[in-house]
Amino acid sequence: MRLVVDLNRCQGYAQCAFLAPDVFAMHGDESLLYHPEVEEDRREDVARAVAACPVQAIMVDANSPGGNPGTGQEADR
Repeated sequence: MRLVVDLNRCQGYAQCAFLAPDVFAMHGDESLLYHPEVEEDRREDVARAVAACPVQAIMVDANSPGGNPGTGQEADR
């Protein structure tokens, strides 16, 4: 599955890094690093990270295999 993070919206709360540390990591106090391509077996942790983002900056790309249309997790296009 493919992740898209709006880095302009991200405020560095790091909830995603706490819930899926193998996908998201903070670099310093404010910069988010993440893997845009994530294996399907990480779907549950990624879904928790998406839901926990207080500014809704993380989306699952609906146009990629494993996207989840209709849940508000698709990328804005």
